[in-house]
Amino acid sequence: MNCCKGHKNHGDNRGGQVGVVYTCPMHPEVRRESPGMCPECGMNLVPGEKSKEKNHETHDPVKSAHADHGAGKHEGHSTQMFFRKFWVSLALTVPILAYSELPKLFLGWEAPRFFGSGYLQLLLGSAVFFYGGWVFLMGAARELKARLPGMMTLIALAVTAAYLWSVYAVFANAKPLFWELATLVTIMLLGHWLEMKAVQGARGALRELAKLLPDTAELVVENGTKTVQISELKVGDVMLVKPGAKVPADGKVLKGKSELNESIVTGESKLVAKNPGAEVIAGTSNGDGSLEVEVLKIGENTFLAGVMRLVQEAAASKSRLQMLSDRAAFYLTVVAVTGGVSTLLAWLLFSDQEAAFAVARLVAVLVIACPHALGLAVPLVASISTNLAAQNGFLVKQRLALEAARNVDVVLFDKTGTLTKGEFGVDAVLQSQGFKEDEILRLGASVNRHSEHAIAKAIVSHAQDKKIQLVNAQDFQRIPGKGAKGSVDGQEVLVGSDVLLRERGARLEEILASKIAELEAQGKTVVYVLAGNRLAGAIALADVIREESREAADMLHAQGMRVAMVTGDSEDVAKWVAGELGIDEYFARVLPDQKAEKVKALQARGVRVAFVGDGVNDAPALTQADLGIAIGAGTNVAIESAGIILVKNDPRDIPKIIHLSKLTFSKMLQNLFWATGYNLVALPLAAGVLYFKGIVLEPALAAIFMSASTVIVAVNATLLRRKKL
Repeated sequence: MNCCKGHKNHGDNRGGQVGVVYTCPMHPEVRRESPGMCPECGMNLVPGEKSKEKNHETHDPVKSAHADHGAGKHEGHSTQMFFRKFWVSLALTVPILAYSELPKLFLGWEAPRFFGSGYLQLLLGSAVFFYGGWVFLMGAARELKARLPGMMTLIALAVTAAYLWSVYAVFANAKPLFWELATLVTIMLLGHWLEMKAVQGARGALRELAKLLPDTAELVVENGTKTVQISELKVGDVMLVKPGAKVPADGKVLKGKSELNESIVTGESKLVAKNPGAEVIAGTSNGDGSLEVEVLKIGENTFLAGVMRLVQEAAASKSRLQMLSDRAAFYLTVVAVTGGVSTLLAWLLFSDQEAAFAVARLVAVLVIACPHALGLAVPLVASISTNLAAQNGFLVKQRLALEAARNVDVVLFDKTGTLTKGEFGVDAVLQSQGFKEDEILRLGASVNRHSEHAIAKAIVSHAQDKKIQLVNAQDFQRIPGKGAKGSVDGQEVLVGSDVLLRERGARLEEILASKIAELEAQGKTVVYVLAGNRLAGAIALADVIREESREAADMLHAQGMRVAMVTGDSEDVAKWVAGELGIDEYFARVLPDQKAEKVKALQARGVRVAFVGDGVNDAPALTQADLGIAIGAGTNVAIESAGIILVKNDPRDIPKIIHLSKLTFSKMLQNLFWATGYNLVALPLAAGVLYFKGIVLEPALAAIFMSASTVIVAVNATLLRRKKL
C-alpha cells in the first residue's frame, strides 16, 4: 500500500496476511482478504483461519463486487435477524418485568403468583440470554480468538456476569438481575438494528458500481448480432450498443453517432457526443443513437474496475484520526474491564451494599464503555467521503491524501495539459489594411485544410468553429521549414513563417509589426498569411488556457491558498499565463526531472504543497509533494504516484477536494465527540460515584445511552452525503 506521497509503508500490514481471511465478529458470512470494516454493521474485521475453499475474493474487482452484490441478501437477512431477535426478546422481557420488584415499587401492584412462578424469571431470562444474547457471545468468542477484544467482548462480559449472578441468586435467595439482563439484551439488539439500518445506507459502494455494468452484450457477428455474457467478450470484438443501453466494456466507436451519459466518470450529467474514433467507457449510458464499438479493454483492465480497485484501496487505508480512534477504542476496552472489576471489588469490599448491587455496577460500567461508536465514528465518515468524491469526478486513492488536503498552503500546477489544454489554439488574428479577420482565416485554413501539422490543424479547427466556408486549395505544396502554399480562388496563398514574408518582399505595416512583437514576447507563435506578394494578416497561436483555470485560481484564493505554476516554457510565456490567471508565483524553463526540486524549494519555506500534474512525467513531483493530485487521468486510474486522481481535465475540482477534506475532518471530529463525550459523564455514574446523592445509572439505561451514541454517530456520518461540493 502506498501512502499519499507514493512511498511504501514498510511494516504496514493493512494489505492482509498470507493465509488469513478477515471476518466480522457479528456477521461471519462477511469475509475479506484484507482488514477493513464490515459493510453490514461497521465493525472492524478480525483475522481468522483461511477457508479451505478457493479465495472468496477474485482479483477482478468487478466480479468481486458482483459477488458482494449477491451477498447483499445475506446482509439484509442479518439485519432482519437482529430485528426478529429484538421482538422475541421484548416479548420475553415483558413478563420478566411483571414478576420483578418494579411494578410493586412504582405502581403498588404485584403479579399473581402460581406454582413455580419463582422460577419464571429464570426460565424466561435464560431464553433471552441464550437466544437474544447469543450473537454477542459468539462475537466475543471471535474477538478473543483474534486477540482483539472490543465491543462484543464487553457486552458479552456484561450479560454473562448478570446472568450467572442471577442464576446463583435464585438458589441462594439473593436479589437476581433478570430484569436488568433482559432489558439490556433487548435494548442492545434494538440499538444494533437501528445502527445497521443507518450504516447500510452509507456502505456498499462496490455493489453500486457493479450495478452499472450490464450482464450481457450484443456481439456483432456475420449475420447480425448475438447476445453473450460480458465475461465472454474479448479484446477486438465488436459490440452493438443500442439506444438507452449501457456500454458493456471499454472501447472505441467504429460506426454510429450518439450522446452518452458519462456521469460515473466526470461527476456531471451533461451528455457527451460520441462519433467514430471516440472512446467509450463501460457502465456509461447510451442516448438515442446506436453505436458499433470495438472492445479495447475487458475485466480488470477497464476503467470501472480501476475505480473499484481504488475504492478498495481507500477502504483498506486509514486516516490519522482513524488510527487514533482505533487506539482509543482498544484502550477504552482495557479501561472498561479494569474499571468494571475495580468497581465490583470496591462495592463488595468497602460498602454494605449487597452483591447484586455490585454486579449491577459492573454490568453498567462494561456496557457504557463499549467502544462501538468510537470504532464507527471515523471509518464511516471516511467511507462516505470516498464515495462522495467519486460522485464528483475525483478518486481518493489514499485516505491520508484526502486528510492532507485541508492543510495545504500552496497549490503548484504543472502548466501544460493542466492549466492549459496542451495543444495549439488561435489566440489572435491581426489583419492588414483592406483585409477582414474572416477572410484571413479562410485563406489560411483553406491552404492548410489537409495538413497534419499541429499549427495547421489549429487554424483549420478555429475557422470551422467560426462557421467559415473553406475551399479546397489547388496546387498545394509544403515548403519545408517555412510553411505551405496553394491556390485559393485562383490566387496564390502562402501561410508560414516570417521567412516567406522576407522572400516575397511583402511590406509589414508598423502598427501590425508592433502588435506582432508584443505577441511574440508572450511566447506566442505567429503565422503570416500572404495573398500573392501582399501580406493579408497574421495569426497568433498559443497553448490555450482553460477557461476553468481562471475560476480554479479564484476559488483557491478565496479558500486562503496561494497558487503557483511550473512550466518548461520560457520566462515570457510563464509570465503571460501567470498574469492571465492571477497566479502568485511561477517557475519557468523547468525540465520534467526538475519539477520535484521546485516542490522541495516551496517546502523548504515551511509550507505544505499540493502538486497537480498529468501523472505521467510528473511522477517525481507528485511523490515529493505533501499531496499529489493527478489531473485528467481519464481511463488511466492506476497512477501510483498520486494520492488523489481527477478523472477529467478540470482544475476546478482542486478546490472541491480541499472543501471535501475540511468537511470530512469536521464530521470526524463531531463523531469523535459524540462517541467519547458521553463516556466522560456516564462512566462515573455507572460506577456509582454519586450513589450517595441518590444518582445511579442502571444497566438498562447504560445500554440506551451506548446504543443512542452509536446511532447518532451513524446518522451524523450519513448527513455528509447531503453536502454539495
